[in-house]
Amino acid sequence: MKALPTRALLPGKRCVEQAENKLVFAGQLVKDAEIRTTPAGIRIARFMLAHHSRREEAGQVREVECRLTVIASGEPLTSRVERCSAGDSLKVTGFLSRAGYRATDGRIELHALHIETVEDNG
Repeated sequence: MKALPTRALLPGKRCVEQAENKLVFAGQLVKDAEIRTTPAGIRIARFMLAHHSRREEAGQVREVECRLTVIASGEPLTSRVERCSAGDSLKVTGFLSRAGYRATDGRIELHALHIETVEDNG
């Protein structure tokens, strides 16, 4: 694959175009999304999802809890999130990236490519 002309994250390593980076993450909206418009006129929603489930790992069932910040860019995605309220269940498909273009501390965010609401069966 073709290497991109960007800063390497690790010394001697290069960024590979379209390397595998896909995540499907489901959780509850912690609070209403913060929505802004960039100087270029692109709407961006920033929100946090809280996930809680039970998963099997090494033959043992464990509780899994985490929170992940999600960034949704563009009108279709921001409009979908804007209609949601805290506590709504969402499933987001997207890719992981560092939190902000200057972040060097390892924080990550999920950049949404698809968002759907999930009915609670609970």
